[in-house]
Amino acid sequence: MTIHLNDAGLKHAKSLIRAGDVVVDEPGDWSSAQASTSDENAFLEKHGWAEYAEWFLAYDDSENEETKGRFKFPYGDFGKVHRSGVIAAEQRAGSEHDRKVEAAAKELLELIDKD
Repeated sequence: MTIHLNDAGLKHAKSLIRAGDVVVDEPGDWSSAQASTSDENAFLEKHGWAEYAEWFLAYDDSENEETKGRFKFPYGDFGKVHRSGVIAAEQRAGSEHDRKVEAAAKELLELIDKD
């Protein structure tokens, strides 16, 4: 298993934040804010794998390209970036010693918090 920073996901998150498409919620809110399995399936059916991938900060290259298991560290609900999701990604990346993803999440938090 090799986790890589998803540059497309990071770019997409930054774009959404700059456009104001962000929910400034509390860290504990992510468990109820994140997309459900049915939300994921509906988004995939409508938008496909490339757009689905943009909602994650990392991917695992040992997983098949068209499986949900490939994508790691979600940060939004397929509509908006959630501050709680970015915090969750940062914390999980830190605990898994993934410094690139952790740094990317910190950068997103700085963008969110400066507004």
